Amino acid sequence: MFDDTRLSRAGTDSDGNSGILNPPVYRASTIHFPTIEAFDTRFERRFDDVVYGSYGTPTTKALEAAVTEIENGSRSIVLASGTAAITLSFIACLKSGDHVLVTDSAYKSTRTLCETLMARLGVEASYFRPDAGSAIEDDIRPETRLVFLESPGSYTFEVQDIPAITEVCRRRGVLTAIDNTWASPLFFKPLDHGVDISIQAATKYLCGHSDVMLGTIAVKDETLYRNIKDVATQFGNNVSPGDCYLALRGMRTMGVRLRQHQETALRLVEWFAARPEVAEVIYPAWPSDPGHEIWKRDFYGASGLFGVVLNPASKAAVAALVEGRKHFRIGASWGGFESLMIPAYPTRSFATPPWDERGPLLRVHAGLEDSRDLIEDLERGFDGFHSAG
Repeated sequence: MFDDTRLSRAGTDSDGNSGILNPPVYRASTIHFPTIEAFDTRFERRFDDVVYGSYGTPTTKALEAAVTEIENGSRSIVLASGTAAITLSFIACLKSGDHVLVTDSAYKSTRTLCETLMARLGVEASYFRPDAGSAIEDDIRPETRLVFLESPGSYTFEVQDIPAITEVCRRRGVLTAIDNTWASPLFFKPLDHGVDISIQAATKYLCGHSDVMLGTIAVKDETLYRNIKDVATQFGNNVSPGDCYLALRGMRTMGVRLRQHQETALRLVEWFAARPEVAEVIYPAWPSDPGHEIWKRDFYGASGLFGVVLNPASKAAVAALVEGRKHFRIGASWGGFESLMIPAYPTRSFATPPWDERGPLLRVHAGLEDSRDLIEDLERGFDGFHSAG
């Protein structure tokens, strides 16, 4: 079955819901049981049945089933945000004295997690070059328990050789996790490439409408699933059934939305690449991108997020380009229907040369507006860019 068909069917049970296609919003804390024995043994069934609100309702389980199917996994967990998904994966897999290897292109919230909470818990983090591939073996220590990937990086867009990295990690007995939000499970399937934990900020493309905070974890290993699920529940991770319903609704259109994001992004990338003010466009689907060959080998498509490196320019000129646009808004996150553009300030451990020597970096998200309107908006922005000097 192809993914578009799976998206339209996954997580539905019209036969079990009085013929209703979309799973209803079940809100619950207390669950009633017919006998004392059923009540006393309820937590033995916590991973499969509805036993208490904190372990999820039928709406939660419907979304988890849909995510599992589209990820090619065996189990999934819904969490309150993408950050929660990363944090709880770390806590479930690591203990004091352990070491975690993190890609140097990781999103800033992941670096903050490593340098604050995990450090206080006695877990040491170090960073590896995104282009390491199988050479990552040189960075693995006896105490390394987890390698964290993000491909491409959501600021600097380096594409990693995931199969080469996971082959090394499996041989060394090290777990791997990935933030796969950029591609979504439609355009890259980490579990098929040997990754143990596939993480999504479902806030973005899975939900798609800039109105829900949600994260997901997908795995193939049952023991790993149960460990992370118990940790998530012990930390009080409770996701609103209403948000799960919105995520399920968003997933139904994710295929057509992502293809439109990709089409618009490619048109904008081509336009930016021809501008004299632009030094470089960073987008794995663009043939001149350094990660293009790996992207073409492993991915099924590209999303709407890319980077634009400007030639050296003043802060005032960059501000004039970004501010006051009609269609490009200034805001965190991405993956919704609206276009966004912000200055980006990558934090990397050993960038050579330092990133700020390459010129100002813009992070651009191509929304679902017509590309002609977006280009006209950008042209006005570059008029202001030159006026500001």
